[in-house]
Amino acid sequence: MTDKKAVNPSEEESRKVAEDSRQATWEKPSFMRELFLGNFRFDLIDQYPLVRQQRAEFQEFYDGLVAFIQTKVDPIEIDATGEYPDEVINGLRKMGAFGMKIPKKYGGLGFTNLEYQKVMELMGSVDGNLSALLSAHQSIGVPQPLKLFGSDELKEKYLPRCAKGEISAFALTEDNVGSDPARLTTTYALSDDGKHYVLNGEKLWCTNGTIAKLLVVMAIDTSGKKISAFVVEMGWKGVKVEHRCHFMGLRALANAVISFKEVKIPVENLIGREGRGLKIALTTLNDGRLSIPNGSVGTAKACLRICREWASTREQWGKPVGKHEAIAHKISDMAAVTFAMESMAKLATAMADRGDTDIRLEAAAAKEWISCRTWEIVDETMQIRGGRGYETEASLVARGEEPIGVERMMRDYRINKIFEGSSEIMHLIMAREAVDKHLEVAGSIIDPKKNINEKVAALPAISAFYASWYPTRWLGWGRWPRYQEYGSLAGHLGFVERNCRRLSRQVFHGMMVHQAKLQHKQGFLFRLVDVGNELFAMASSISRAHAMRQAGDANAAEAMELADLFCRMARRKIKQLFRDLWFNDDFLKYRRALAVLDGRYRFLEEGTLDAIGDAQPATQPGPQAVPDAPAKEKAKEKKGPVGVAARGTVEATS
Repeated sequence: MTDKKAVNPSEEESRKVAEDSRQATWEKPSFMRELFLGNFRFDLIDQYPLVRQQRAEFQEFYDGLVAFIQTKVDPIEIDATGEYPDEVINGLRKMGAFGMKIPKKYGGLGFTNLEYQKVMELMGSVDGNLSALLSAHQSIGVPQPLKLFGSDELKEKYLPRCAKGEISAFALTEDNVGSDPARLTTTYALSDDGKHYVLNGEKLWCTNGTIAKLLVVMAIDTSGKKISAFVVEMGWKGVKVEHRCHFMGLRALANAVISFKEVKIPVENLIGREGRGLKIALTTLNDGRLSIPNGSVGTAKACLRICREWASTREQWGKPVGKHEAIAHKISDMAAVTFAMESMAKLATAMADRGDTDIRLEAAAAKEWISCRTWEIVDETMQIRGGRGYETEASLVARGEEPIGVERMMRDYRINKIFEGSSEIMHLIMAREAVDKHLEVAGSIIDPKKNINEKVAALPAISAFYASWYPTRWLGWGRWPRYQEYGSLAGHLGFVERNCRRLSRQVFHGMMVHQAKLQHKQGFLFRLVDVGNELFAMASSISRAHAMRQAGDANAAEAMELADLFCRMARRKIKQLFRDLWFNDDFLKYRRALAVLDGRYRFLEEGTLDAIGDAQPATQPGPQAVPDAPAKEKAKEKKGPVGVAARGTVEATS
């Protein structure tokens, strides 16, 4: 692999890069931005996208895809071999699945976001490997950034190739670069003749990288000032797959470490303008990351079906296990939360299609909240299925039972809390936008760089804004008879309206109390974001159930019941989150964490292998788990004996 020089920017420098890359203006309304400001803009989401009948063109594709999956796709085999079968990839190519979001003029199918995400939901119920293959290509690979920012020439050159099935990948992450783009070491420089850029560096965890023909690559200019995005072809000289990465789940994932050595990129392959790379990436992800929540809905629905069928037939102590209260509570929670997840995911997706709102917060909320809730549902499904949930499909079949792959589902799903922005990063993104208006109005007061004269000069404008804004965050009516047209859900909608104003007050109070230190109070900020996410989920569920009732949907009564149950659950959670804002153990936990890092509690590690000695236990690694010799040596250098996970969690038994 290529030699890498670590870049160690200061916290301030890293923050500046991140700040410069965010979209600074709000040209369109945003439901969640207004929510954090205490303005309950239910009108922005109260036109829920009920799809009565699919377009014939899409329905034909969808039906064909279902038939293809049923006859040609074997998720158990894909998991066991760790490879995508050629007939599966070629079959997807033939039906145009790699061009679902690409306009027809470039040879694609031209599906809407709602149509595309219906496919992602289906794939989420079938196989995570195929979900990752299709979404990495279309949501963050070459098609999406070219659609949004590419020149006409770039679109005409590459979109037809993508539509035909030339797989693409996205390359941003590096060995020392996760969520901190200021640390980028992959560089580009304009050639002396001005005809191409020269690219050097290495990228980590490029999904689809080992089978891709095209890449979107993020690199920084050699002056260290401008991050730009390029289309790079894998066949070019100097582009090399250095290593295929293997993971706990998604075993067929074609994930690669890719190096670039003196790679010549034609200047016309620059996407957008120089220095716009991160903004292009973040904007692409706004609706691109919606693949994860929609796919998660498919996973949750599959879990609900598994649990319903098992808990209604498996008997213990004289009755089905689902009729025991402990299991019944799990199943009811699962149903209510799945309803809320689908409501939020479809709503955010429809907003992306409409194009009349800014969905950066809604997309982040859907990705974070739904991926976390789905993981909880997968975990509960494992618990309800018991030993059969933990057993592999192959083992179940071998002893004559139905191969229900909860074990595989758990391995495959876990990455979704990390993919395309971890849950923690989603919280940070949303927290930054939650305080955006306050920073715009009163940022100079808490800015340590501002002198006293500058702060005093800003006071009149600040006072004028808050003199009118703050009192109205207390005033308002969110109780009966308001929202009475929403029937039994009216009280829940009033709760959302009242607590939207309460949320905005707490954001403001946090700014006043913590001031410049607020950026470090992640416990406080994350709770604010969690409140916002729960309120969004409540509002989405109410919007959907109400729309179904108005439309005379056959399942309207059931939808009202599920929305009611979910809202009751969310209300209790929100009340606790508000309490924990000011009554918590955050400071104490932080101090104890520092003590752990300083080694003060190392006595707790006694009895683990590293604490006893350097003897290496016998291990029986499975397929793809045995590293090659150089990898073993590197592992020894970095982390001690190979086979010991996370610094000594294997007990010494000899």
